Amino acid sequence: MAPINNPIKFGTDGWRGIIAADFTFDNVRACAQGVAAYLKQVGLAGHGLVVGYDTRFASEDFAAATAEVIAANGIKVYLASQAVPTPVASFGVLDKQAGGAVVITASHNAAEWNGFKFKTARGNSAPPDVTVAIENKIALAQGGGEIPRLPLVAAVDKGLVVYVDFTVPYFEQLKRLVDLAGLRQSALRVVVDPMYGTGAGYFKELLAGGTVELVEINAERNPLFPGIERPEPIAVNLSRLADTVKRQGASVGMATDGDADRIGIIDENGNFLTQLQVFALLCLYLLEVRGERGAIIKTITTSSMINRLGEMFKVPVYETAVGFKYVAPLMMSEGALIGGEESGGYGFRGHVPERDGVLAGLCFLDLMVKTGRTPAELLDYLYSKVGPHYYKRVDVAFLESERAAINDRLSRQSPGVIGGVKVAQIDSCDGFRFTLADNSWLLVRFSGTEPLLRIYAETDDTVRLEQLLAFGREMAGV
Repeated sequence: MAPINNPIKFGTDGWRGIIAADFTFDNVRACAQGVAAYLKQVGLAGHGLVVGYDTRFASEDFAAATAEVIAANGIKVYLASQAVPTPVASFGVLDKQAGGAVVITASHNAAEWNGFKFKTARGNSAPPDVTVAIENKIALAQGGGEIPRLPLVAAVDKGLVVYVDFTVPYFEQLKRLVDLAGLRQSALRVVVDPMYGTGAGYFKELLAGGTVELVEINAERNPLFPGIERPEPIAVNLSRLADTVKRQGASVGMATDGDADRIGIIDENGNFLTQLQVFALLCLYLLEVRGERGAIIKTITTSSMINRLGEMFKVPVYETAVGFKYVAPLMMSEGALIGGEESGGYGFRGHVPERDGVLAGLCFLDLMVKTGRTPAELLDYLYSKVGPHYYKRVDVAFLESERAAINDRLSRQSPGVIGGVKVAQIDSCDGFRFTLADNSWLLVRFSGTEPLLRIYAETDDTVRLEQLLAFGREMAGV
């Protein structure tokens, strides 16, 4: 067997690569063959496989190539009839009782990237043991000769590929989870930015027929993502949304990322609510407004506000490494009320244990309607309960050749005091996190999907926040 120079490895959520350099049809077919072999090994091949895709360059073609390989293995494919959000494909797994899903998407990455995500039979991001098994199967496919392919037209004729509109069962699911009738009559003025991605049209259709005034921007398909660095719903990419909210006098602005599994919120004044603030507000919505109870699952990059809410409402809070592949298993085992991560991805009980930007956006709107508060007023209300919390993340690009040196510098750090405050705890669950005696924290970790060093901090003062971030960069030598 020939050696594999660049083995395919799954990161935080799937495998991603540069289109035409790493993300090629040959590599995608190898991934598909790996998934087919895995489904056969675990006895799920008879359940079929959902295949979805986003609006990136040639995503539908990569999805078709995936379907041809899966079908050639005798496994039925439920192929999305149009580009769909990842959570729509994930729910499609439950609706079809399939063995899993492949979604062709690079989520929030820049335009030159695409990716290959695998979802389990529960619709959630595959945990590490599953991705390792699939990676091994992919390696065998790459070194084992020609990969079988059944042309798409022939696969359709044989009934091995069936086109499916996954939005129909998904919309029915959302009706069960959120008071859509009440939202439609709320008279809210909403601006939505799907960031040229798969979320386009979803809020418009779900909230149509009532008194809601909804405006969409960046709703056309454009794989170049013009005007933004990447389709990630964070402040730096949402200036047009913020300007539109202010110009329209809107109640709120909402943005979904490239595959709509994340949400970003702009308040009525054009200010960005951080993902940690939104997560805490969604927890407050479920605990106080809806009166529900259950565990909360958070990654290490999310807010200590969640811990405070857990204490107040007497619900357990569990912490994981970064990635929904770690959050989802705990959500399922604990019957958790909500799971969330710093990227703006939140999952809800009664749904797929997976991030869903559309559902999260609807829940945020329902919070506004049920409380009669604007986003800025909701943040003030949250702070009246848990105290002020300020958060920021800085991303620093690095050369891959520098990774080992950066990691070595960080691993040798053991400060007793940061910014005049005693370090209460140091852990390396995922990166290097320093929790201070006043519950402030600093975390430095490598991105799981791209060559970036991420530096995070949260504290009760904006000046101290910048000091913590600067200390993190100094430790890493970047």
